[in-house]
Amino acid sequence: MPSLYIVATPIGNLEDITLRAIRILKEVKLIAAEDTRKTRHLLSAYKINTPTTSYHEHNKLTKLNYILDCLKNEDVALVSDAGMPGISDPGFELISAAYQNNIPVVPIPGPSVLLTALTVSGLPTHSFLFLGFLPHKSADRRRLFQSAFTDHRTLVFFESPHRISDCLKDILSILGDRKIAVCRELTKVHEEVFRGTISEAVKHFTAPKGEFTLVIAGNQAEDRPVLSSEIEKRLGLLQLSGKKAKEAISELAGDTGLSKKELYQTWIKLK
Repeated sequence: MPSLYIVATPIGNLEDITLRAIRILKEVKLIAAEDTRKTRHLLSAYKINTPTTSYHEHNKLTKLNYILDCLKNEDVALVSDAGMPGISDPGFELISAAYQNNIPVVPIPGPSVLLTALTVSGLPTHSFLFLGFLPHKSADRRRLFQSAFTDHRTLVFFESPHRISDCLKDILSILGDRKIAVCRELTKVHEEVFRGTISEAVKHFTAPKGEFTLVIAGNQAEDRPVLSSEIEKRLGLLQLSGKKAKEAISELAGDTGLSKKELYQTWIKLK
């Protein structure tokens, strides 16, 4: 019976591909790729001539039935732009649909930026919480970090270069100055793994480029929210906007985890 092969591809360096992955990509009749142009670069490097079809976030609903029809008669491989398909990409829907149609799903394991970043972070790896791609808006990011504030597991997530600076400031504001590993362009020419505190990372990444994976220490027993200069600034701006003390303090307490008493003392001091 035809199978859907979930094939891991390199996250940067093209040499990071398994012999089995190369063989499967040559043997299947069709490769469903997140970006056929990026995948063609890999296929050309290994002289793989298998036809490709695009399968990404914007066409996943219209392309799904086509790929399932192909799977009635022939093997299909699913690849993402980098790493293991099905993690923070549209591959999940295809995999789920394959199972619903009793189509065998065969994993071809290999590179994963998630695990690569985690293992080089120097932070605990025995238990972690993967948050995927972060929300685009600051308020949504802050709510997400607040929900994870008390979690003792190591936190891992992805971020884009044009949001990384604001993201790091949000993290510092909500989680406090924890240990962090900022992994940039892993396995590529300009690979960088920055290890330090979140405040140090804010100062370091002033003109960021590349793809980022962030690994942050979980909440320790002695951890508590820190009243940073940024929070004081927000409190001052709320004063200037004419907000009442009770309303402003409740808002910031919910966002940051700081006590209302501490925030009120700062409010008085700013006045």
